[in-house]
Amino acid sequence: KGIAVQNLNSVINLRNLPVIEDGEETEIDKAEISMEKVSFSYGESEIFKNLSIIIPEGKTTALVGFSGSGKTTLCNLMARFWDVNSGKVNVGKTNIKEYKYDELLSNFSFVFQDVYLFKDTIYNNIKFGNEDASKDEIINAAKMAGAYDFIVNKDDGFDTMIGQGGATLSGGEKQRISIARAILKNAPIILLDEATSSLDPENGLIIQEAISNLIKNKTVVVVAHKLRSVMGADKIVVLNKGKVEEVGKHEELIKNEGLYKDLWNYQEKSKEWKIVQ
Repeated sequence: KGIAVQNLNSVINLRNLPVIEDGEETEIDKAEISMEKVSFSYGESEIFKNLSIIIPEGKTTALVGFSGSGKTTLCNLMARFWDVNSGKVNVGKTNIKEYKYDELLSNFSFVFQDVYLFKDTIYNNIKFGNEDASKDEIINAAKMAGAYDFIVNKDDGFDTMIGQGGATLSGGEKQRISIARAILKNAPIILLDEATSSLDPENGLIIQEAISNLIKNKTVVVVAHKLRSVMGADKIVVLNKGKVEEVGKHEELIKNEGLYKDLWNYQEKSKEWKIVQ
């Protein structure tokens, strides 16, 4: 009886979740994202209020700020994983609510810290990025992602079975397969939730090179935890308590003596931390 009640409650909770309604538009006219006076809350917790930003086409925009400032939430709103409470999110000139949902997502590739892979072969996990891809295209994507060498060194190569969620692979291997999948998809907009922050230096360097191959000529949004990794970004957006605190390039923001400079100083000081016996 107790299990039945729990299952019934789960069904009720699922039915109470908001439904994302499909639009009619199928093609984007420009890989630019703009947010106009966006407000959004998780339940009673307000995350953004009247927030406006522009993510320019073909450029790299970094989102930075203290933990809990809404960096990842902003990416989720761009891809319409959640709908805003008020305001508009546009891709090109069109409100994302007007697009067919699957068509909207086809224009985004995602590389996050937590990679999910299917219980299937490495080959099919990469092919998930583009079901119509040829074998040569899949192999080339693996090479561009820095994954080819470790794949062919496995006993079954590309036919190696992966455990559920990628459990049989290291963190660096999972990330490289995820990047190969994104390269194969070749979407115009890339959302990166800093994929190298939890990796060792060797894997981090390989994946940085792979990401460089992925983002060429793309519109890129990076959720940045380590400011040094986005010093070369075309645009840095500093978030604070649901608002845009500052916008600029690294050199400009350092000179401003604002929140970005404070974040920079905190991170530079943390590098000097050491255990004292």
